[in-house]
Amino acid sequence: MKNESKPRILFLGETYRADAITWMNGIREFGDFEIVTWELKTPNTGFFNRLGRIIEYTGAIFNIKKLVKTYQPDMVIAERTTSYGFLAALSGVKPAAIAQQGISDLWPEDSLLIPFKRSLQKYAIKKASLIHAWGIAMTYSMKEANVDMSKVMVLPKGIDLTKFKKSSAQESQLIKAIVTRSLQPEYRHKIILQAFQILDLKGIDFTLTIVGDGGQLIALKKLAKVLRIESKVVFTGRIPNEELPKLLDQSNFYISMPTTEGVSASLFEAMATECYPIVSDVLGNQCQITHRENGQLVRVDDEKMLANEILWAYENPEYREQVIAKNKTFVTEKANYHINMKLIADRYHELINNAPKKVINNVRD
Repeated sequence: MKNESKPRILFLGETYRADAITWMNGIREFGDFEIVTWELKTPNTGFFNRLGRIIEYTGAIFNIKKLVKTYQPDMVIAERTTSYGFLAALSGVKPAAIAQQGISDLWPEDSLLIPFKRSLQKYAIKKASLIHAWGIAMTYSMKEANVDMSKVMVLPKGIDLTKFKKSSAQESQLIKAIVTRSLQPEYRHKIILQAFQILDLKGIDFTLTIVGDGGQLIALKKLAKVLRIESKVVFTGRIPNEELPKLLDQSNFYISMPTTEGVSASLFEAMATECYPIVSDVLGNQCQITHRENGQLVRVDDEKMLANEILWAYENPEYREQVIAKNKTFVTEKANYHINMKLIADRYHELINNAPKKVINNVRD
């Protein structure tokens, strides 16, 4: 039997993703919510998988409404305004909170489906009770889309600072770099490998740990061999979330080269463990990093600049020490999971308490 005093939330999204896990764990811990989940089963990789996913998506609302009838959730929350957010709007559950995942969910920008995605997004945003912007960079596209900003909550989920502590590798004379982004083309791991080849040819010693899995894994392993740096590069594959702090603890440089960014939890994790951040010069990163003040910004797809910036930071250890102390303070004040998730959970309770009461015709199990 379910405890009727515990409110129930329907979560629509990919539950294996670290962001989703953090979101759900936080509202369980700080809001005492019960969570029911639903997600698309078809992978979003390859032409035939994407076709199958579209077919699955068209029938999704029937499955979700069946779930709603069975579990009678008090609220629905969803990832991405253009997909699960649209399904949340169709579910009929109020209140509904949806989260934009990047600077815009209209991605990729050259997709022929952009007009269609825009119409889905517009409907989802109109019906939403609350819209999450995990960072300020996400609000610009919202304003351009004429979103009612009174419904927008600008706050990162944050990270658990009790798990991400000072790196033990700070005293190392060796570059011990780590990359913790998904192995997908938009994260430009190829550029990172090419930059480290440049360092290798200059006689600079290093280790490079690439964490995670994705469609580029096999190609990147082959590239490391072609570049003759495979002995210095470790591909961990997908790891449990609880193992990530250990790998960050063994690193002193954090590298991230996405072509677009909303707000990066992995950057916060690097700041918390006092890894020195070198990231791509895109809007989401610009909101967190000021070049050569608390890290470095590198032009997208510029492996030579990346190599030069890594070398500059390596040759300026006193500067790096100042940066990591500054970043530790920043993440403690702005991205504390225990504080931020409590605020988010409280907002959900407020929305539920203020929602019109519904007549429930069936009994929850």
